[in-house]
Amino acid sequence: MFEYGKKTYIMGILNVTPDSFSDGGNYTNVEIAVKHAKEMIEEGADIIDIGGESTRPGHKFVSADEEIERIVPVIKTLKNSINVPISIDTYKSQVAEEALKLGVYMVNDVWGLTYDENMANVIGKYDASVCIMHNQEGTDYDKDIMESIKEFLKNSIDKALKAGVKKEKIVLDPGIGFGKTFEQNLEVLRRLNELKTLGYPILLGTSRKSVLGNIVGGEPKERVEATVATTVCGIRDGVEIVRVHDIKENLQAAKIADRIYRG
Repeated sequence: MFEYGKKTYIMGILNVTPDSFSDGGNYTNVEIAVKHAKEMIEEGADIIDIGGESTRPGHKFVSADEEIERIVPVIKTLKNSINVPISIDTYKSQVAEEALKLGVYMVNDVWGLTYDENMANVIGKYDASVCIMHNQEGTDYDKDIMESIKEFLKNSIDKALKAGVKKEKIVLDPGIGFGKTFEQNLEVLRRLNELKTLGYPILLGTSRKSVLGNIVGGEPKERVEATVATTVCGIRDGVEIVRVHDIKENLQAAKIADRIYRG
């Protein structure tokens, strides 16, 4: 569905949660959530990423049943009214399966197939795409941080391939803001191009995150320009997808960066 290398794809964030760090509570109503998804598509989003549980620091755990109750009505309505693919942001295989039954294109797993041992099997069963994100408890690394991230991702890639997930359906995410200090996040951003050695498309998710706030200050919604800066830097370093809240601004930046760096 995506031809990586030709352009940067924009993943629009749709949090149907009451407590997400930037837009918690804004889109818990199905009608409002669907309207926002359509607005993002009109602005140029290539894929809509739906999340039913916040994964911000200190987030409240949500059961699979509750997560399903939040996301299924939105997915059902969107599938009947939009023509762009949908991603489900979950680390629970039960939630992923319910979404995949409805025709969701990708599973975006913030634990990179390590939280739920059945996740890779479910994705393989439905011949779906997956975004494998690096994550860990704590911020201690026993080796170079990029080597640690690559080792984690390689292990998860192996797990996915063994479960029948096709190589061309795997995307990798370095996990900015997850299991990393402020300085570690900056180091990963400086060295993003090293992940290209793994041979898979890279997704970058920095949108409105605290690593940006630590530099520019302000509330999450005031970090649009800061996010755009990381979008351009990421494209320079080979990123294929950016996961963002603010579609129009990041799409404009991506078009310029694509023209410069992709030719």
